[in-house]
Amino acid sequence: MKYCRFASPDGPQYGLIENDRITHLLPLANGVPDLKQARSVTPQPLESVSLLAPVQPSKIICVGRNYADHAKELGNEVPKEILIFLKPPSSIVAPQEKIARPKISQRVDFEGELAVIVSKKCRKMGAQENVRQYILGYTCANDVTARDLQKKDDQWTRAKGFDTFCPVGPWVTDAIDPWKGVRVETRLNGTVRQSATTLDFIFPLDAVMRYIAGVMTLLPGDLILTGTPAGIAPMIAGDAVEVSIEGIGALKNPVIDEE
Repeated sequence: MKYCRFASPDGPQYGLIENDRITHLLPLANGVPDLKQARSVTPQPLESVSLLAPVQPSKIICVGRNYADHAKELGNEVPKEILIFLKPPSSIVAPQEKIARPKISQRVDFEGELAVIVSKKCRKMGAQENVRQYILGYTCANDVTARDLQKKDDQWTRAKGFDTFCPVGPWVTDAIDPWKGVRVETRLNGTVRQSATTLDFIFPLDAVMRYIAGVMTLLPGDLILTGTPAGIAPMIAGDAVEVSIEGIGALKNPVIDEE
């Protein structure tokens, strides 16, 4: 399964992707596209539509320092317990939308990550429950971070929460298996700066989801960012950043200075 969200004369639509074409429209049900109610349409080539962010979450939950090498590159200890924080949904932008470096920050970094879309309501998951039933699919995300503000503040809301600080896309798929290892890479102006697999997670995805669901209720469509590998670096105006994940695709965004 693979679907996208795109602009149309009738407003934003969710579309099922088959052979690089949108073949069906998907109505929303409980906050996520309803694949069972897919309506066939005249196929549209993907390159002919303007892609929007494929998610509309009630919240974005992120995992900090889930790769040992990333923790070390920032001078931090490898965590013994899962570390989570939130980004506001207002930080989401679509593929090809601009990332705006705020004037208040002197260093804005990319952080390429695998993102999980929640399929149904989940709270206090049972120890034997299969977490996969709560996963609708996966996509690419960039946890853009004002690094200087992160170091200055006692908590990370400001550093992680600016508008445009959460590019997501280009689409959602369920055709990958993070437990078997999926490569996550970030390129800055075409040069690979981050490259690791989900086998390098300190805390595997099932542990992450159980931990989060033990803290807060996950709702359909919520977005979970699973952590970034080592190799984070600053971006400047004129740069182009690309997060690519094996089996999903590439999320590309240009960088500008805030006006």
